[in-house]
Amino acid sequence: MKFEIKTCKMKSTITLSILLLFATNGYSQTDSAIFKKIYNEALTNGKSYSNLNYLCKKIGGRLAGSPQAQQAVEWTFKTMKEAGADTVYLQECMVPHWVRGEKEVGKVISTGGKGIKEVPICALGNSVGTPADGITAQVIEVFGIEELEKLGKEKIEGKIVFFNKPMDPTNIETFRSYGGAVMQRWAGASEAVKFGAVAVVVRSLTMAQDDNPHTGSMGYKDSLNKIPACAISTNAANWLSSYLKTDKELKFYLKMSCKFLPEEKSYNVVGEIYGSEKKDEIITVGGHLDAWDNGEGAHDDGAGIVQSIEVLRIYKALGLKPKRTIRAVAFMNEENGLRGGKKYAELAVLKKEKHTAAIESDAGGFSPRGFSNEMKPEQRKKLLSWAPLFLPYGVYDFDNDGGGADIAPLRDALETPVFELMPDSQRYFDFHHTAIDTFEAVNKRELELGGAAMGALIWMISEYGL
Repeated sequence: MKFEIKTCKMKSTITLSILLLFATNGYSQTDSAIFKKIYNEALTNGKSYSNLNYLCKKIGGRLAGSPQAQQAVEWTFKTMKEAGADTVYLQECMVPHWVRGEKEVGKVISTGGKGIKEVPICALGNSVGTPADGITAQVIEVFGIEELEKLGKEKIEGKIVFFNKPMDPTNIETFRSYGGAVMQRWAGASEAVKFGAVAVVVRSLTMAQDDNPHTGSMGYKDSLNKIPACAISTNAANWLSSYLKTDKELKFYLKMSCKFLPEEKSYNVVGEIYGSEKKDEIITVGGHLDAWDNGEGAHDDGAGIVQSIEVLRIYKALGLKPKRTIRAVAFMNEENGLRGGKKYAELAVLKKEKHTAAIESDAGGFSPRGFSNEMKPEQRKKLLSWAPLFLPYGVYDFDNDGGGADIAPLRDALETPVFELMPDSQRYFDFHHTAIDTFEAVNKRELELGGAAMGALIWMISEYGL
């Protein structure tokens, strides 16, 4: 059943009495009191904001394989201990080590070289670099991968393909817009090289009109040549598109020194609170520790890391005794390889672990609105029976499908029910994968509300299962 709920002044189009129809024997008054305690603790004594400050300002960008990523592992291990975890340990995994190198250079050159304009660009993650002296070639604009076939090799060969498909502004849920445009970033280079392209320039995945290029992971097909790929800011993309209409022979100069170094040993960091009755049944809560090197990784995904640690701290601070084991996980290498998430699932299968549920926070530190989820119909019915407990805290949406990237391997391997915290998404892609994803972009109260929401959901799953 779909619920349409308006959040203005916390008034819902569904009355509490209607939701209570789903709540028969779904919870007790004690649970309502526990929710209040969890939220009060997060909002009055919370450590997530100060922890995020340290992670962003003292460590900063922490791409897998980097010295900063190792510093983040060590800090997270220590912070989980301080939060009161019964045990903290590491899960070893090998990760790729891609480095950006010197600051990228992008220039637009008019016909005959009469005018040159430098534009904001950044290398896409996992891209190869250019020759030392860069690449200069004519630009051809497309609005999606499907246009390459129509143009053909004759019009593309020897050129730089400019992918300029914007995110759809009409979707209220901005992650849908991201999903509709992300393939040009991920697969654009491999598709364009089939037609002889020498490089690709991709419009940044944001609806903000600014000068901040957005990086992000891309992939190559091993059977094809690898060509350089960069992102261009939306303002520059708009300008370039306009200029191409008057100068068909326009050229682009691109210089990048990014490359892969040998793989490095890294780790997931795991902290547990043992279950009081069903210790062998595990509820995972986590985010990814790695972050792109061009910013501080505050919303993506420092917020998810500190919120997950905060769940442990809140339970210990309140003396809560969950029936099932709560496991906070800081996953490594979500951004450009997902090695940590895959290793976590692999070890869960190897150890024959029982996973009751997994929750991920990887959509920013904004005000929580709900939890997307993937589970069996009877499990979702049980989840909906708890909905009235969340309404006083502005959490109302449990009707979207989906779980986080790092817990997807666990879902696939063990059919584990998965959730992802759904904060308000309107501002997330202003910061996503940019130099402005910094500590200052995160609001303390919104961050704390997200950690409390996860702690509350975990309480219900621990008490009643799914």
